[in-house]
Amino acid sequence: MATLKWDHLVHYVNDLDKPVEIFGDHGLIAFKGGSHKDWGTYNALSYFGLTYLEFLGIENLELAKATEHNVVVRDAVNLLPEQEVLSRVVIRTNDIEEIAASLKAAGLSLSPIIDGKRLDNKGRLIEWRMMTIDGDFQGLVYPFIIQWNGTDEERLERLTASGVIQSHPAGHAEIVRAVFRVSDPAAAAEHWGALFGLPIAQSEVNNFTLEIGDKSFAFVQGDENQFKQVLFETDSTGLKGKTIQVGAGEYVFV
Repeated sequence: MATLKWDHLVHYVNDLDKPVEIFGDHGLIAFKGGSHKDWGTYNALSYFGLTYLEFLGIENLELAKATEHNVVVRDAVNLLPEQEVLSRVVIRTNDIEEIAASLKAAGLSLSPIIDGKRLDNKGRLIEWRMMTIDGDFQGLVYPFIIQWNGTDEERLERLTASGVIQSHPAGHAEIVRAVFRVSDPAAAAEHWGALFGLPIAQSEVNNFTLEIGDKSFAFVQGDENQFKQVLFETDSTGLKGKTIQVGAGEYVFV
């Protein structure tokens, strides 16, 4: 049985230095990640345990335009530079083939399972397998699926030992929820829940929440049909009650 966890998110930006600087001003560590040499994109990252933020920019526009099978890159080309928006959440699994078979059976249009790679900021090769899902549900784009080498425990140990995952100067903060503003929250939650086998944790009028591991995806009423907010729980007096704005995305600390 494949496991599913919230791995990271993608936020399109024009200048990678901006989120690094903005997060740094709030005592949060963000840093240049590296380049996807095959896709023409590059990123900056901020880790909160194994769940992290990926700020994605276009490094080589011609190469990005020529990239096939990767809707994340395609959407970056279409949306930037005008729309620095939260793109989509990324779901981690330990069996990408099983998830692919399940999503195909549900009638979704999938990319091939592709090998991803980039060089980190110290020239080390990072590799993974991933699959993107074409289309959308009532305007809301789907997550993409990723599988890393090794177990979560091994990756956590390795990333901590290498200094990629480290304590933030501002204090402890944990990513707990992604918020999607959609025209029909009940339908969107039911659709994603059925596709990915995620149970509904709570439901209120125009507000439905799915559980994914120890985190959640919330669907609330709105016309945007867009990923809009990331919620963090924190014990930091310097962060609690603050909202950090990067482009059109909001990072809310409670």
